[in-house]
Amino acid sequence: MEKYAAPELVWKDRKHFMWFPWSFTRYSLDENRLYIDKGLLNIKHDEALLYRIVDISMSRTLAQRIFGTGSIVLYTKVDVSGEILLKNIKSVKQVNRMLSDMIEKARNRKRVVGKEFYSSDDFPGEDDPDEN
Repeated sequence: MEKYAAPELVWKDRKHFMWFPWSFTRYSLDENRLYIDKGLLNIKHDEALLYRIVDISMSRTLAQRIFGTGSIVLYTKVDVSGEILLKNIKSVKQVNRMLSDMIEKARNRKRVVGKEFYSSDDFPGEDDPDEN
């Protein structure tokens, strides 16, 4: 079996409680994937390919603003759940911008355009040139 080098992480953080990173949920990001590890004894590892993320949203409650955290929701068209939640992360505005830029770069590398995530019914005329 061939050994693979671990990807170089661009960002990592934990889900915060108030301003303390006392959580067993860890987030990390490399050039192509977002990783989420949850748990202490039994660990669940999820990863999402960045080019499959369709949209991104950020929210901050009053408590999150007081403690300097926020949440980001990533919407995917191909994932089972359709949403990935990064909850109570610090520097949420900077992370949101970084994620948005990295998603766009990953989609450009893969030459993915938005309409590839939707069915042809959403774009009339794509399959049938006589239809308009």
